[in-house]
Amino acid sequence: MTLRFGLQAKFLAGMALVLIGVLALMAVMWQRQETMQAQVFDVGRQTMRELVGERLKRRGEAGVQQLAESLTNPMYYSDLDAIGTLARAAMRQPDVAYVLVYDAQGRIVHDGSGDIPAYGQPMNDAFAFEVVTARSTHVQSSDRIVDISAPIMIGDQRLGGVRVGYSLSAIKRDEDSANGAMHARLEEIGRKHVFWISMIGAALLALGALVVALVQKTLVRPIRQLADVAQEIESGNFETDAPVTSRGDEVGDLVRAFGRMSSSVARHDRDIRRMAYSDALTGLANRLAFRESLDRRLLQLRGAGRQLALLFADIDDFKRVNDTLGHDAGDEVLVQFANRIRETVERMGGEGAMLARFGGDEFVILIESVLSPTGNHGDVRTAASRLAEALVAELSRPIVVQERQVFLGTSIGITLFPEDASGSTMLMKNGDIAMYQAKVAGKNCHRFYSRAMDQAVERRVRMEQDLRGAWERGELSLAYQPVYSLADNQLRGAEALLRWQHPEHGPIAPSVFIDVAEQSGLIETIGPQVLRAACEDTMRWQEAHPKSDKLFVSVNVSPRQLRSGDLPRVVATTLKETGLEAQRLHLELTETAVIGDEIHASGLLARLRASGVKIWLDDFGTGFSGLSHLRRVPVDGVKIDRSFIADVLRDPDDLALTTAIIAMAHSLGITVVAEGVEKEGQFDILRERGCDLAQGYWLGYPMNAHDFGQLLA
Repeated sequence: MTLRFGLQAKFLAGMALVLIGVLALMAVMWQRQETMQAQVFDVGRQTMRELVGERLKRRGEAGVQQLAESLTNPMYYSDLDAIGTLARAAMRQPDVAYVLVYDAQGRIVHDGSGDIPAYGQPMNDAFAFEVVTARSTHVQSSDRIVDISAPIMIGDQRLGGVRVGYSLSAIKRDEDSANGAMHARLEEIGRKHVFWISMIGAALLALGALVVALVQKTLVRPIRQLADVAQEIESGNFETDAPVTSRGDEVGDLVRAFGRMSSSVARHDRDIRRMAYSDALTGLANRLAFRESLDRRLLQLRGAGRQLALLFADIDDFKRVNDTLGHDAGDEVLVQFANRIRETVERMGGEGAMLARFGGDEFVILIESVLSPTGNHGDVRTAASRLAEALVAELSRPIVVQERQVFLGTSIGITLFPEDASGSTMLMKNGDIAMYQAKVAGKNCHRFYSRAMDQAVERRVRMEQDLRGAWERGELSLAYQPVYSLADNQLRGAEALLRWQHPEHGPIAPSVFIDVAEQSGLIETIGPQVLRAACEDTMRWQEAHPKSDKLFVSVNVSPRQLRSGDLPRVVATTLKETGLEAQRLHLELTETAVIGDEIHASGLLARLRASGVKIWLDDFGTGFSGLSHLRRVPVDGVKIDRSFIADVLRDPDDLALTTAIIAMAHSLGITVVAEGVEKEGQFDILRERGCDLAQGYWLGYPMNAHDFGQLLA
């Protein structure tokens, strides 16, 4: 067994040596202390002379107080002779520089002189103010004078006061003499002890040097090496080499442990960086990594005459995948999308292209202009446009998830550097704006950023702000467009249409503000309000015109209301509270909203139909890929889109399609409504083809509730 003389033992041994040295020095100092005590005692005795000044103050206070009492009667009787006698007597006392007797207003009554030249004059020296206001013995002093005053009182009445100034010159002379003597004695003592102090200092220095050398070699140097390595690690250099030692003490253990820790930190740093800078689901770079890379690229490109483009790609209608198939399926869709985007970017993005997932269903691509063989930089706008078109085409192909085909698309916004912005923050903001405009343009397309988009976004934000509370302020109202039966040309119902009369901008087109309400979520508040108002108006028409008890009212329902899942409860509550019969309420939904989430929508629509409410599909013919979808969606009626009705007189294809829709719907027991009937010929040909109901300007314009009531009359 090897005996280990560790760092702790070394330190204890060193401390023992230091202690022995200190004890020896203390013994020497103790011997010298006894000699110094006698000398210090002698010096202390000399310093007692400094108390003379304090005694002077005490003596002066007593004397002035006594003089003030003696002056009471002379002051009361204004006896200047008696006052002068007392003042001159006080002047003859040792160290007295002046004596002043003054009245209650601070004017000099006597100054101890024979002719009293200052008689009646106010005291205006530095001490005068406190002297006059003092109610008891008062002491003031300067470097040369100690001024002691006392009031002259008779009962509670103040007659005046007396001041005696004591000169400090004699005391200062005594003090200087004492200081000189003490200084001389201290110098003498210092000369006697200088040898011993020198010896003690030399011994302490030698001992300190020995300890420092020992600590430096055994402790400080290894720790400093570790500190240098720690500093490298702190600066981000985790691959730095840790010191190696063969020492068997605690410092050796520390160095080896530090080496293991350094290796572990480097390994964990690699893991953390991988997690911090990459997306866990797709393996792509994440927002943080992309932002840092973008900042570096912009710094390198400034002044270099090169361009770059940012492409913001957002999956269209991705939410319905999560809602219908679950989040696991949504994750699988994201992975497949990421792989397709990666392959397309690698194929067409060029050198230096970077792809990142910003979170959710949003991906961002960075591409740079490339140097052509002629030495010119390629047009990054053209490259970005080609890449965006390729991405839109690639991501439009169906994705197979859980043995089902999912059709999605992507909206892409493109912004350019330095054309659109010179900083990363503004570039990313502009790309997001352009992507939003691509969605507004119909989705599954790309748009380049332009300055006008900022204005459009600002207008949209202002419109959203104005739309909040518009119903409560009475700006929103309902208009009702009549719906007639083609068979007998009788009024059968009305479609409730929302209108907005803006206080500044006048009427706002429904296609504009309803889209804002849908995107912002305000439709979830406005929709139930519209439903209730339409039901209440219908009940008022019935009360005023009992023969209209079979009249229906149709209300449009937005995709967002359908997705919320709360629609059946809202409808049931509204019908109960307004008293309207369920079969007289028709809910209109766009076919794109229904087919986009077919399973979820079918369940909701089945619940609504079970309560007696009728379901109509609006804008029919613009969204379904085939009429076979009608068999899977429980609806009561379809409204043929006005785009087909507009050309039914001159376009044989539109007439054939309209005829097919009517026949197919009737074979399924579904009512057919034609929208946009604006000519008598359209009305006649639709009646010939067996269409059930129609609405349009030829039959009646939208009108307010009062005018519609007059129409019923």
